[in-house]
Amino acid sequence: MIVDTHIHLDDKRYDDDLDEVLNRAREGGVKRFIIPGADPRTLPRAVEIAETYKDVYFAIGVHPYDMDSFENLDFDKYINHEKCVAIGECGLDYYRLEGSDEEKEQEKQKQKEIFISQIELAKKYKKPLIVHIRDASRDSKEILLQNGASEVGGVLHCYNADEELLSLANNGFYFGIGGVVTFKNAKKLINVLPKIPHAKLLIETDGPYLTPTPHRGERNEPFYTTFVVNRISEILELSTKKIKEITTQNALKLFNIS
Repeated sequence: MIVDTHIHLDDKRYDDDLDEVLNRAREGGVKRFIIPGADPRTLPRAVEIAETYKDVYFAIGVHPYDMDSFENLDFDKYINHEKCVAIGECGLDYYRLEGSDEEKEQEKQKQKEIFISQIELAKKYKKPLIVHIRDASRDSKEILLQNGASEVGGVLHCYNADEELLSLANNGFYFGIGGVVTFKNAKKLINVLPKIPHAKLLIETDGPYLTPTPHRGERNEPFYTTFVVNRISEILELSTKKIKEITTQNALKLFNIS
């Protein structure tokens, strides 16, 4: 089977046909779904979905773009829920920094502080991390290592193909591979993919975003993990069955689900 380790089913774009989306995925061999926590405003919806469908799980966390809502998120209310499997997606994203150099530095510092706070929560509750990194590899790696994130490990969601991050495989971190690997301009990821230990590979969609070829421009959905599996199979010269076996075993182990 396939585990979609990062799918925003709480996004409004799935509201009208969620049953159909999940059934299409199941028929295609996708048997587990993990909703990352990004925006606290949609967390109740994520919990509702996880309580409705036995094969759906959720995480609790705050994306760097939504960090202003971190203080209002009641972690204690959700963290011990039987379907809560991780902390995040949390991390650093320097892609959209605006303003003066001083203002940019202030925003970076705030992102770092909230990232560290979520690492501490992961350690406290013994949950793995779902880590978002964009244009911030060095700082992210430093924070993970300096703040003991290897105690719980996690996944580098939508792995950005930066080889500097590969050594985190030795610190309990996995690498989430999604639709980007099917893009024509994904040469960097295609080149680095064989360097990732097989025991650290995970499959994801990041739906409704990053839809793989041949469906680019459409809403992404879990069924499309099959295109990701096929492309990884080609690059690593392993059967699709083997890729499914490897990545499923990895996902069940990391998120402690069955």
